[in-house]
Amino acid sequence: MQLRAASLQRDTPRTPDGGCGGRGFRPSAARGFSLLEVLVAFVILSLVATALFRLFSGALGNASAADDYSRAVLVAESVLAEAAAAQPLREATQTGSADDGRIAWTTRVAPYSPPDVPPDLERAAETMKIRLYRITAEVKFAAPSGGQRTYELATTRLVWRTL
Repeated sequence: MQLRAASLQRDTPRTPDGGCGGRGFRPSAARGFSLLEVLVAFVILSLVATALFRLFSGALGNASAADDYSRAVLVAESVLAEAAAAQPLREATQTGSADDGRIAWTTRVAPYSPPDVPPDLERAAETMKIRLYRITAEVKFAAPSGGQRTYELATTRLVWRTL
């Protein structure tokens, strides 16, 4: 009988804590997460969530600014095309607003002479039947930071003038 008990002890697998594999299972040997581990995991999760929320809120702010900028460009293109299409083209300044007053615009039509033109050439240009006009459209709209942004488009047109 002693021989049999010794063979049972040799054949039974041992666990790292010295206990028998299937026999003598102790509930205290089964471990779960401690309170400290759960708290550390929660802190890490909240830090990651905070970083993601900041990232998404920044992206939403950028999308809103891009939308405002796109609207301002559309308004500038529209009023510039309208001012340039006026017949006959004359020196003038017009102002207005769009998008319930969020975008203010100004168009200017003025004679154009390039910079650094010699006075002789400028006088010769005054006698010609064609005049070059510069048409500008300036739009102002609110910036996300609370200031004001300005966007300007310009084009030129040749106009026959009556002398």
